[in-house]
Amino acid sequence: MELAESKVSQRAIYQPGASSIEGLPTALQMFHAHPPVMVMPHWHAQVEVNYLIEGTVHYQMNGHELRLNAGDMCLFWGGQPHQMDESSDDSLYAGAHLPLVYFFRLRLPDSISSRLMRGETLLTSATDAADNENFARWFRYVRSNDPAKGKHAVDELLLRLERIAFEPYTMLPDMSNSRLRDQPQPHASRSIARICDFIAANFLQDIDSIDIARAADLHPKYAMNLFKKSTGMTLNKYVNLLRLSHAQALLMGDDVNVLQVAMDSGFGSISAFNKSFRHIAGMSPSDFRRDIRIVTTMPTILS
Repeated sequence: MELAESKVSQRAIYQPGASSIEGLPTALQMFHAHPPVMVMPHWHAQVEVNYLIEGTVHYQMNGHELRLNAGDMCLFWGGQPHQMDESSDDSLYAGAHLPLVYFFRLRLPDSISSRLMRGETLLTSATDAADNENFARWFRYVRSNDPAKGKHAVDELLLRLERIAFEPYTMLPDMSNSRLRDQPQPHASRSIARICDFIAANFLQDIDSIDIARAADLHPKYAMNLFKKSTGMTLNKYVNLLRLSHAQALLMGDDVNVLQVAMDSGFGSISAFNKSFRHIAGMSPSDFRRDIRIVTTMPTILS
């Protein structure tokens, strides 16, 4: 699993790219910066952790809105299209993008993890000055490119996130009345981690559920059922999401060819790529490329 450093943007507008979270969907990334607004919704195949140190920000999520004030922390599944459309001039946030292989190392109750994977956002104000210091240190450790420091930062971060379950928090929107049936047992996380490891290393290749199950030493039907119970997604949907995240970043490049992007992102045909991309983005890859180029040429208007 790759450990990468997010870019600290000095620009007023966030732009996805091949070296950012969309282009590196299997990398754990940490950030500590002023959050620039997004001109369009984006998505990525990691659980996002945001801790707001100063200022205020506002998110348009898939089906709900979220405002963070200084001292708030939130977690949400990045696979749902989301957009930070407001960020105060004094805002400063820190956090991480956790690929599923890291997320399933967390010892969170199903009442949190399952609901996150189904589109709810966890919001908590149970933070303190230690979080300011810790998030800054974890970011420095990752930037140091020292593997030992990087591992230490990740281990401490995961422990900190597990503590959320012991403090007051809210799930938005509250879908607790919806039945979450057939929840997996805690020991299943090890199998999910093996599944995610294999997919992370091979999602750009021609793989199917049989290949994935074999790599995790599981029966294909059991692997498919376990993954669906744990994440709310099928194996194919998760593989497609990684590919679409990668493709989203490639489409930001100059003079890119949509067919080549489809092939480079692991799709076997342009029709399959167009169908999958339209399903998550609500538009074709060509329209996405056109629109993102239009809006990113107007930073002085949007900043």
